[in-house]
Amino acid sequence: MKTLAIRGLSKTYFDPYAGAHVPATLDVSLDVQQGEFVSIVGPSGCGKTTLLNMIAGFIPPSAGEIVLDGRRVKGPGPDRGVVFQSFALFPWKTVLENVTFGLKMRGVRREERERVGREYVALVGLSGAEGRYPAELSGGMQQRVGVARALANNPDVLLMDEPFASVDAQTRMTLQEELTRIWQARRPTILFVTHDVEEAVFLANRVVVLSRAPGHVVAELSIPLPRPRAWATLVEDSAFKELVAQVLGLVRPT
Repeated sequence: MKTLAIRGLSKTYFDPYAGAHVPATLDVSLDVQQGEFVSIVGPSGCGKTTLLNMIAGFIPPSAGEIVLDGRRVKGPGPDRGVVFQSFALFPWKTVLENVTFGLKMRGVRREERERVGREYVALVGLSGAEGRYPAELSGGMQQRVGVARALANNPDVLLMDEPFASVDAQTRMTLQEELTRIWQARRPTILFVTHDVEEAVFLANRVVVLSRAPGHVVAELSIPLPRPRAWATLVEDSAFKELVAQVLGLVRPT
């Protein structure tokens, strides 16, 4: 079992205006098991994205450690796929070329990477769009390409930083349902950062709540809602509403 273990993770930045070091996260400890879908929520500015960037290896922690499958994380690596809020696609590359870019960088031969690429393009519902360019796609379609690109590299953990925040509400709901379908089909390990409590509960098996800055874990809630999940059935579900209210109460304590 490939476990992501976060131990005592803290990050401090120097604020030149305050002339002092300011903590963004403080002593965050968390375990994510293989195949889990974990959402992270918390007040604005609590360090959710900072935490994800440390796990991705983009920024070093000030204290603590991140261990994935027994190996300490010291920088970016193919064992962690990242899907950003911005689509972050190469505009001069086709859908298939974007999805297979990581495989190409790893030296996978063309026939194999195109086979894998087409498989993941189909998984995100974009069959037939392989030869199109990002400018020819809607925002929702572009984000599907980003998800396919991350999954095509078969990472141990998929890190998602508010990936649906820049699309309209209707598209966002569709993408949320698509992501739950993809998770059920492949069971990737997903760590999903969002400010939207309903989204966090809808998607995850477990929701982790961070405090106000400096962010630290204040609660972890299991989400026992049955799958498959669809907004049409959950939007009026009493258990769903109760879980959302519980998480909201932790994010915004009175």
